[in-house]
Amino acid sequence: MAANAMTAAFKANTELSRCVKSSLRPSSSKANPNEAQLCRLPIGLPFNNFSSGLSLTSAGNISQSRRVMSVSKNNESSNDFSASRRGDDSWTYKDAGVDIDAGMALVDIIKQEDPEIGSFGGIVQDEILDDVCLVHGTDGVGTKLKLAFETGNHETIGIDLVAMNVNDIVTLGAKPVSFQDYFATGRLDVDIAAKVIKGIRNGCKQSGCKLSGGETAEMPGFYKDGEYDLGGSAVGVVKKGSIIDGKNIVAGDVLIGLPSSGVHSNGFSLVRRVLADSGLSLKDQLPGGEAITLGEALMVPTVIYVKQVLDLIRKGGVKGVAHITGGGLTENIPRVFPKGLGAVIYKDSWEVPPVFKWIQEAGRVKDAEMRRTFNMGIGMVLVVSQEASHGVLGEDGNGAAYKAYRIGEVASGLEGVTYI
Repeated sequence: MAANAMTAAFKANTELSRCVKSSLRPSSSKANPNEAQLCRLPIGLPFNNFSSGLSLTSAGNISQSRRVMSVSKNNESSNDFSASRRGDDSWTYKDAGVDIDAGMALVDIIKQEDPEIGSFGGIVQDEILDDVCLVHGTDGVGTKLKLAFETGNHETIGIDLVAMNVNDIVTLGAKPVSFQDYFATGRLDVDIAAKVIKGIRNGCKQSGCKLSGGETAEMPGFYKDGEYDLGGSAVGVVKKGSIIDGKNIVAGDVLIGLPSSGVHSNGFSLVRRVLADSGLSLKDQLPGGEAITLGEALMVPTVIYVKQVLDLIRKGGVKGVAHITGGGLTENIPRVFPKGLGAVIYKDSWEVPPVFKWIQEAGRVKDAEMRRTFNMGIGMVLVVSQEASHGVLGEDGNGAAYKAYRIGEVASGLEGVTYI
């Protein structure tokens, strides 16, 4: 598509100003001065007190986050699964091509150089910001994109993209204020791209932040026809004295779980392996579940928890927040604990959605593997004081503002998560 045609295609969207690149060169090649490139400027970035030319690259104190989003090692297409099950006929995430241990090992190596890495978001503090901190998050939606291609549902994947970012930064008590996306494809299909971006705008509206800009890259030969990749980045603000960092967590504090809508945006490499092995298609009804298809159940967008979490934080007593994404309950809850503390989880204390029961049964996935791969129906965990827990759960006679479960407690002398 010619550069002027792409310009015309995006003129209708006055809210977005994007940069579309049409390139035949590999990413490692030098820039081609003749390459068609339409650049956008950030629009409406809600930092009215800051100069538009402000650079934060020299911020005096940057606390970093690090998430490893593993992808399949086998470069499989959606219908090409060459891996086999384990000897006991059960599937694991590693069998599906994703090695959580390798990802965690990489984080450990990086943390040797920068011990502050490991939080769900990166905190930027600088004297120019006075008593306000910026919190950055970046993420994608993984191989859930494959299901979007197969089902033709491009309307909600943008919600997933926003959710994966804003849910991370709200764990630190930050209010999301700005979001930017990256949309890359081999051949730009304006109709599909518009649907994706509409979902992104929807997600931004749900989280109360502004879509301040983005990047659209057209790279012929790099992606299959009809496929694309998504990435995003969110910025939030929080006062220095209001950062939720888990430092005050003590034994006896209560773990409150907020329900998920389903698989959200993690574990889809394993989901797709199980689906291919089950003999079912995305158009078949979810076994043992509601009157919906597997495709509908799996494509339900990730819950955006911003309003819930910020409301609960304002009520007081919230000491730590964990976003349950890749690594499941087992890996994510301990990330917010001080050393010497662990979690005891009451494994039957919440309702597990039918889609997880189908995944486990169809793939013969063991309990420990399920809990380390999926959210199992709990998308966000809050660590709160005993006193505050009564208000969150509606046990104080005033009723609960949000559906929530008492799923466990903090214990001393334990490492990681223990399920009872």
